Amino acid sequence: MTAALETQDLKKHYTMGQELVRALDGVTIRLERGEFLGLLGTSGSGKSTLLNLIGGLDRPTLGSLAVFGSNLAAMSREELSVHRRRSVGMIFQSFNLIPTMTALENVALAMMFAGIPGKRREQRARELLDQVGLGGRQQHRPKELSGGEQQRVAIARALANNPEILLADEPTGNLDSKTAREILNLLHDLNVRGGKTLILVTHDAALASQYAGHTLTLLDGRVIAEARS
Repeated sequence: MTAALETQDLKKHYTMGQELVRALDGVTIRLERGEFLGLLGTSGSGKSTLLNLIGGLDRPTLGSLAVFGSNLAAMSREELSVHRRRSVGMIFQSFNLIPTMTALENVALAMMFAGIPGKRREQRARELLDQVGLGGRQQHRPKELSGGEQQRVAIARALANNPEILLADEPTGNLDSKTAREILNLLHDLNVRGGKTLILVTHDAALASQYAGHTLTLLDGRVIAEARS
């Protein structure tokens, strides 16, 4: 069966002034469908760079990168846009919600770019907000929601186009420990019951080992440890 993610000697280099920065420097990994991967490492280790490449937000310098068998390195700008819209759902630490829109509108907006008709967008947005426990908060704007509620809206938005893989970049970084656990339980449920392949970027090894069945540790753009439970 085709892997959810497969990279071979993946590299991402860029220059900063006179210096060559090796953000990723030869990463080879394989992630099966339905796995929950915890991506560990200190700041600057390459975690977010790898997530951005998988999400089609950036291009590799060298090496191969396939998501569900599709070679991202060979995709045109338009094809990468379709990949971002349909194949991956991204969840960020800072929520990235539009402040003037309600929770319902924030989720529905993600479907507009996929060409889904208005009534169907609203119906699915309501269903997703119910799924993440926000059925009674659909008409609230971000400033009227707690941090945990905002992240639930962001998760619903990431699910809007039914992506095959969810990419979560430090999704609990701005949350207290109780709320963080609630969000991680929700992501774990989406993985186990919803069948979503999930990659979680975190600096917390204990947290990753609790929720992820597969962990990778990066240092200076290289994989220095890998474990499966």
